[in-house]
Amino acid sequence: MKVLITGATGLVGQAIVKVLHQKGIPVNYLTTSKEKITSTENFQGFYWNPSKEEIDLDCFDNVQAVINLAGTNIAKRWTPDHRRKVLSSRINSLRTLKKGLEQSKNKEVECLVSASAIGIYPNSISEYYDENETKVDDGFLGEVVQKWEAEANTFEKLNIDVAKIRIGLVLSKDGGALPKMAMPIKNFVGAPLGSGEQWQSWIHIDDLAQMFVFAVENNLKGVYNGVASNPVTNTKMTKELAKILERPLWLPNVPAFLLKTFLGKMSTLVLASQRVSSKKIEEEGFSFQYVNICQALKSLFAPQENGVPASVEA
Repeated sequence: MKVLITGATGLVGQAIVKVLHQKGIPVNYLTTSKEKITSTENFQGFYWNPSKEEIDLDCFDNVQAVINLAGTNIAKRWTPDHRRKVLSSRINSLRTLKKGLEQSKNKEVECLVSASAIGIYPNSISEYYDENETKVDDGFLGEVVQKWEAEANTFEKLNIDVAKIRIGLVLSKDGGALPKMAMPIKNFVGAPLGSGEQWQSWIHIDDLAQMFVFAVENNLKGVYNGVASNPVTNTKMTKELAKILERPLWLPNVPAFLLKTFLGKMSTLVLASQRVSSKKIEEEGFSFQYVNICQALKSLFAPQENGVPASVEA
């Protein structure tokens, strides 16, 4: 088997490549930067430009599965221009992939596993969402995810199995939200956000990488939530992070209106509440390595021999 990955050099992509290589599975990857193209026996780069629907068709050589992670980072201020980039980058990437597959001589691709997001679920303190939920968030995130998944579904016309993994809050010390959450706590100014009661459905980076590979190896079809089995409130997340980092929490909660003032509509990323189920992927046979928040955070902020968390010393 060989896997083609878009977004292979990003946070999640690098973790997936690591898992694939551990299993002896070679990877082709697509990059918009010709300077980033490398060529080794098990890691071969190819150029593409989704905004112009350009793609090197050689990227499909001997490929049996495609993992799609491409898309502009959503965690930047939601100006009208950035909102357009967030949506168009996701749609254009999938359209370019599909066009390339149609033009390619390779008819061996069996499955597409595409990133998605739990942002499709409406904001709710009380609801517990699974993949059968039909209600869609009425904001920007709901619109993006709905169109993103619809575009992924078009690959079914090529007789390709399509799986969409709705990713939650990814926990990694190397990027994403966690270092940003840890920074104020390290500096003794950490506090829960808004009411602190909003649910955060999280997943350890290692489990998410394993989940994508599991979906490829088992030719999964349909929607799966990429979250661990025990969501926590923002207050719980903040307290556990402070405990791991050995820092006190003494400030009151950061008021929601302040977050909305500084972040604008992007504040929904930290204030929205989505309690999401992982049952469906587990019923397929997937096992999580990290099932509770304490265990996950300890693995990421492992203490050194002197007892001080490694990530605090810097």
